[in-house]
Amino acid sequence: MALPAPRPIDPHAVPALRWGVIGTGWIAGRFADALHRHTAQRVTVVAARDAERTAAFAAAHGIETAVTDRRALLDAVDAVYIAVPHSAHAALAREAIAARRHVLVEKPFATGAAEAREVIDAARAAGVLAMEAMWTRYLPQSEVLRRLISDGDLGEIHHVAADFGSVAPYDPAGRMWNPSLGGGALLDLGVYPISFASSILGAPDRIQASGSITPDGIDLRATALLGYAHGADAVASTSMVSRTAERAEVIGSAARVDVLPSFFAPTGLRVTRRVGRRNEVEEWIDDTFTERYDGLGYQATALAQYVGEGRTESPLHPLDEVASVLDVIDRIRAQLTVVDPARFREV
Repeated sequence: MALPAPRPIDPHAVPALRWGVIGTGWIAGRFADALHRHTAQRVTVVAARDAERTAAFAAAHGIETAVTDRRALLDAVDAVYIAVPHSAHAALAREAIAARRHVLVEKPFATGAAEAREVIDAARAAGVLAMEAMWTRYLPQSEVLRRLISDGDLGEIHHVAADFGSVAPYDPAGRMWNPSLGGGALLDLGVYPISFASSILGAPDRIQASGSITPDGIDLRATALLGYAHGADAVASTSMVSRTAERAEVIGSAARVDVLPSFFAPTGLRVTRRVGRRNEVEEWIDDTFTERYDGLGYQATALAQYVGEGRTESPLHPLDEVASVLDVIDRIRAQLTVVDPARFREV
């Protein structure tokens, strides 16, 4: 079985949009750098509250204009990338949508399904494109995996599994440990394995979850068994108090695919199928970039293509699915066991 070659969008065959970035954190910097190195898109304005820090960010990342007034940003761009703590995603997305600007919202799209649907309704009413910045969907390896599935090379899909866990040292004011900033493992890390399972199997019919959550609502770790009426199942796990292998796998009746760690970033695929009494293994490695976060440019190129096509959402990651993933997270969180967080404070 020969693996299909990826067919990335030509970054110079899509409209060259003027981008505004809201936020000056590390992911905003990597996004701007990826666009400028590998796409026809350009970040022309950055906005944040601290004028000095915003000006320094603009200088470091080749951005022409730094402002503290978001209205000035919205007046000067075609599309907005929102890269601030989770708790502000929905409000800032609605603000950009009200200004009739296309919007790419860093994951998670919102802090819950109900909040996500408010943003989705606003985008649909305004007729602008809204996308979650789930960059994994737009990577070459994801296209190869989609084609293996659609071509029937894996047979009937029986099982999907993915994990993403890291250690966040205790900091009550920090984003991960602060409830007011949307802290916890599920929204920051768990959204990746849950979205991965959703991309293969869709929305689950049953959810059985276990894990730990603090009295103030910070989910520390969670593992969920997702069941589907068509007979398949998935396991998604996450943690902010332990490190996991960051692997993903798709098991079908004819073959299995291992997405190499870290599965959510540009890595590669290993396909294994049984031929007689031996395993036949084929591997594809993505060596396009030496810096993995340069892969953030793929999602911006995709958004520009969709804008050029007149779309208002991503065909690879529809808005209803974005809300569905957040609904799964809401339902997992509701099943977790409340624990005393004191034993994790020295992590």
